[in-house]
Amino acid sequence: MDHDRTTTPKTVGIVWGLLVLNTLGSAGAKTVVPLPRSLIQMVTMGALVAAFALALAVNLRLRLRAGAFMFLLTLLLVPSVISSAQLESGFGALFRCARLALFVGTLWLLSRWWDGGTTFVRHHIRMYFAVLGSVAAGLVISPGAALPELYGGRLVGALWPLTPPQIGQYAAVITGLTVLLVLGRRTDRAGAALVIVPSLVLLALTHTRTATLGLLIGLALAIGSLILTSAAARRFFTWAVLCAAVAAVGFASALQAWFLRGQSQEHFTSLTGRAKVWDALLAAPRTTTEQVLGVGLGDKSFGGLPIDNSWLAVYHEQGLTGVALVAAIIIALGGVALLRPPSLSRACAIFLISYCAIASYTEAGLGDASPYLLHLAVAASLLAAPAPAAPLDARSPSTTYPVPARRSEVT
Repeated sequence: MDHDRTTTPKTVGIVWGLLVLNTLGSAGAKTVVPLPRSLIQMVTMGALVAAFALALAVNLRLRLRAGAFMFLLTLLLVPSVISSAQLESGFGALFRCARLALFVGTLWLLSRWWDGGTTFVRHHIRMYFAVLGSVAAGLVISPGAALPELYGGRLVGALWPLTPPQIGQYAAVITGLTVLLVLGRRTDRAGAALVIVPSLVLLALTHTRTATLGLLIGLALAIGSLILTSAAARRFFTWAVLCAAVAAVGFASALQAWFLRGQSQEHFTSLTGRAKVWDALLAAPRTTTEQVLGVGLGDKSFGGLPIDNSWLAVYHEQGLTGVALVAAIIIALGGVALLRPPSLSRACAIFLISYCAIASYTEAGLGDASPYLLHLAVAASLLAAPAPAAPLDARSPSTTYPVPARRSEVT
């Protein structure tokens, strides 16, 4: 599937895979073989330490590429550390701060290879496709554990504890990126189909509305950015609109049933109960310090219930300062993407940025080490200007000398 020649060391791909492993989390459904949470946390944290060590080993000279994304992400550590030091969220907050610092440090070390190419897009697709492979294997080995009644028959990770929204997110992101690689003629259709078809099947089995909307809207925006310069994008967009119209007419009832997931209208309008948690969080009394800096990094919950909103989670844990920094990250990346000329890299970045912005309404993660920050890091790598080529040494045997051009005989 890889048609790009790249000079990025293979170690960088390993580091990216370890970062993906670190952000998988330790909470989810019951697995076929019970895995103690302490063991999962040891594996995920060990993966982050290994990622940092490998990234440092491959970049010993500390060649870094500064940019707005990394600068703002580093600044996000400030309210995180200050609020966590108050220990309102316990000693776990300091541990999460150390994890975030190590995560950001690893991204700094990898920034050396951010050159506007699709190298990290391919790493992203490979790693998350491997994760989805484990989900599919769990579905084959134990369908009952992979589609439990506890989650309403939605697909979960039976080998590694993954929730339906996580699986849906991974499937949607790699589907969108692979479609864009096909349109950009950076991969063949057969290889892309091996990624897209299974991913869409797994996405459908998760019944994840946010991931589905993020995929559709993100792809529409990304392909729209290519329409003026790519005939393939125009053809795909036309066929996609026609297929969507046919599906809306012919399968309206089935689509509605899938979208509602058997929920009542009241449950659906309250966003599966999320709105009640959000209202309680906003109504809770806070000191000025808590409003500005938050209560410290936690497990993205309030009153024992998940917050499931990136902006409210950041407000709760890192205060208004954190909200402003996260908003600045999205705005900076989006602004740079809009200013770039049409290209495949720009389209992939637009897809990732818009997906994260859409998912932030019903998913938490933009303020801490998470897949969403990895998505945005890939977007930053796509928007980075190509690094200048190193000049050749005049004494090097590889030095080439100009050869006089022969006069063309075509007049």
